[in-house]
Amino acid sequence: MSESYFFVGVAGVGMSALAQFLAGKGVEASGSDRRFEHSEGEQVKSQLQQAGVKCFLQDGSGVNKNLSAVVVSTAIESGNPDTEAAKKLEIPIIHRSELLAKITSENPTIAVSGTSGKSTVTGLIWHILNECKKDPSLLSGAGLSVLEEQGKIGNAVAGKGWLVAEADESDGTLVRYSPKIGLVLNIDKDHKELPELENLFAEFAANVRKVNGTLIVNGSHPLAMKLADEKTILFGIENYKPNGISSEFKISCDGESADFYLPLPGKYNAENAAAATAACRVAGVSLKECAEALKTWKGIHRRSQIHKCENGIILVDDYAHNPAKIAASIRSCQDFAKGKLFAWFQPHGFGPTKFLKDDLVKEISEVLREGDEMWFSSIYYAGGTADRSFDSDILSDALKEKGCNANFISNRDECLKEIISRAKSGDVILLMGARDPSLSEFSKGVHQQLVIVSND
Repeated sequence: MSESYFFVGVAGVGMSALAQFLAGKGVEASGSDRRFEHSEGEQVKSQLQQAGVKCFLQDGSGVNKNLSAVVVSTAIESGNPDTEAAKKLEIPIIHRSELLAKITSENPTIAVSGTSGKSTVTGLIWHILNECKKDPSLLSGAGLSVLEEQGKIGNAVAGKGWLVAEADESDGTLVRYSPKIGLVLNIDKDHKELPELENLFAEFAANVRKVNGTLIVNGSHPLAMKLADEKTILFGIENYKPNGISSEFKISCDGESADFYLPLPGKYNAENAAAATAACRVAGVSLKECAEALKTWKGIHRRSQIHKCENGIILVDDYAHNPAKIAASIRSCQDFAKGKLFAWFQPHGFGPTKFLKDDLVKEISEVLREGDEMWFSSIYYAGGTADRSFDSDILSDALKEKGCNANFISNRDECLKEIISRAKSGDVILLMGARDPSLSEFSKGVHQQLVIVSND
């Protein structure tokens, strides 16, 4: 009997990528999602069906006795109708990381890990390999613009060459993967204490070595460097120079060097490009080919996505959510802002935000320039029984105590309305936040408001 998998929460970015990849490989893939009950889920449902994934309501109706397994993520709660149906039919229930580990063991894999930048580097690697006609596969946490332009979700491709995939540390499943090429981009505090994160990445590095794979780490990141040995490949950049909303830099390795132009702002994105280049060189691409390919990079969904408005204001939409990435995103916008920067952040998770409070305040206070403004809206609430006594106003008040221009408006629509009323030509509005699936539409709405303002 051929394999058949059912994904609970198939519209989620991680689950949809796996489902599309398997369907593209000829494996029967189906799934359910609560979003299919509402009009907001129609687009992703249609995109999944066009990719060969059968879609059902999340009521147990899609679960049948012929399934190889029902796949769940950490977000799926007990008592879900689909998992209950699977139990009655005695169908195995597996975590998505188990399936991803199986896929990566069956395909030559480049696994990208780190607390920041995974989606961008995954996309950059796939882009280089694709531009060089290597027919790569993709499993990403965000849609690539070049694929979204084709009407696809953009986070999965079933090719015949290297599989480029993200390896997630947030739920501890990073240790399941043993890729032929493994990258560690950085290790920063993000919902877990550093010692726990260091142990996870150390086990990932050990897994790469066990299969005689190649480990690649960030040569400028102290905690990542702790994982390196004499066989480890280090990546880094030279002569970084911001060029408007793009970057210029040099990469040198093995006695040769090349000048790079990347249509993305920020030194951290230049380092992301260096990571991608290091991986692609191991995969058989020359340094010069990497440099040429990156000139045509079109971007990735909500990762430093830039929208120029007719009134001279630039809107940047970014997935930044941990202290290090927020600081890096702010710095990248400062590189090209001709006026002031309005940085807005919607945290997710009450417990995680409280856990990161001191680190968020420290990183943000150290990076804001005089005249820049930091704005917060209420923490994204995904449901459940979380203690909601801690909110973003505590972050704002703590920053004010450090002399920063920090503001809090609970309702994000009202918050951005106030920011837009204050912004002028040459200013940059940076939107930051993660996990909330409505942030994409929210960003589009802000962009439309700015266009309307420019036409008044």
